[in-house]
Amino acid sequence: MTNQRPIAGVPIIAAEEVSKRFREHRVLSRISLAVGEREVVCVVGPSGSGKTTLLRCLALLEEPSEGRILMRGNVIASPYADAGVRRCARAVRPDIGMVFQHFNLWPHMSVLNNVIEAPLRVKEMARQDAIAMAKRLLEKVGLADKQDAYPARLSGGQQQRVAIARALAMSPKVLLFDEPTSALDPELRREVLVVMRQLAAEGMTMLVVTHEMSFARNVGSRVVFMDHGEIVEEAAPADFFSTPKTERARRFLQQFAD
Repeated sequence: MTNQRPIAGVPIIAAEEVSKRFREHRVLSRISLAVGEREVVCVVGPSGSGKTTLLRCLALLEEPSEGRILMRGNVIASPYADAGVRRCARAVRPDIGMVFQHFNLWPHMSVLNNVIEAPLRVKEMARQDAIAMAKRLLEKVGLADKQDAYPARLSGGQQQRVAIARALAMSPKVLLFDEPTSALDPELRREVLVVMRQLAAEGMTMLVVTHEMSFARNVGSRVVFMDHGEIVEEAAPADFFSTPKTERARRFLQQFAD
């Protein structure tokens, strides 16, 4: 089931001519990418192509060296951000959920407390309401029976599903996934992908950096291929996987051929 869901109206989140340098090393070069409401955009490409750095810029974890990040048309990051942009960034930060490759759960907190921490501190939600919401989310990701467990007692797949529940607890407008299954073995990857497919079916706006070509092909509404810090190709999944336009994309896809 391929979700062909075109951008409607102002994009939820967008990068405009974004470049990123670390000292003299340029990691991103003039990236422009917009994600519309209910889209599932899958970013693929070889390791070191800048995919994670792009995601971190969109999540406001890195500041672009050039260009700007926008959310619903409002600038939320740029190299010369003024007080108005910084205020806007603070206001929308809870609307951007991030799921990391290595889970990033707090090891000293139970599963339940991992999920309720941000709603309590950032949204100042009443504790009983936060607990009720967390229990619903843990049930949603298939972990209702693990609320009192600590991360060290969970499998990698379970930890990543807790991380997804934690991100959902802030009711984000967009979820960013940074290779969420790359640290997992095949069986545990399936657990996480089932949850991600469910979120896509429910209409969650998602930007997914992934090496899961089956997910990109069957769930993505668009595939973006990056290499050497640039967007080389962007297409609907059916077009990208059947007739990639560039030699770089064709070489990349050959490694996944049966």
